[in-house]
Amino acid sequence: MQNEEQIEELLLDYSEQLEKALNHMLDEFQIIRAGRVNPHILDKVMVEYYGVMTPINQMANIQVPEARMITVSVWDVSQVKNVTKAISMADLGVNPTDDGKLIRLVFPALTEDRRRELVKQVKRLLEDTKIVMRNARRDILEQFKAFKKDAKVSEDEYAGLEKDVQDELDSIIAKADNAEQDKEKQIMEI
Repeated sequence: MQNEEQIEELLLDYSEQLEKALNHMLDEFQIIRAGRVNPHILDKVMVEYYGVMTPINQMANIQVPEARMITVSVWDVSQVKNVTKAISMADLGVNPTDDGKLIRLVFPALTEDRRRELVKQVKRLLEDTKIVMRNARRDILEQFKAFKKDAKVSEDEYAGLEKDVQDELDSIIAKADNAEQDKEKQIMEI
């Protein structure tokens, strides 16, 4: 009885690890710019705001009025210069301009070479995600092998568990592959 609970807990933990890896990859994909700029590109930019490092989206409205422009409307006008400086230091490939109230980021059109670089970056993210997922599979299978060695599970039960683990991995890798293909199409679209 206790073995079944341990196995269920291990399988649940394994599922959570796979989902977490997939969600991380999808979050990273959001940051990568395709034809239209994405306000999430500013998610990791931090600004020193009264001595505390604060994400821009917690101190300003971020909007996309045009396909290649982001505007940042800082709530505390005294912080416009700090936000502009933080965006410049983030190395996003664009120089912010401000009129004292509103910060504008105008992104250049993507060149063919830049699109190819972004596709390589997406493929690298996919491969890194698959590595994390395969490591999770290896870890859980090692634990199941230990159960088999200690006679907590039979040979047949182990084979069934191994198949369940592999089926779940195959399913989530298929989702990751589809997300990568969608992002690649989005990037290469002109």
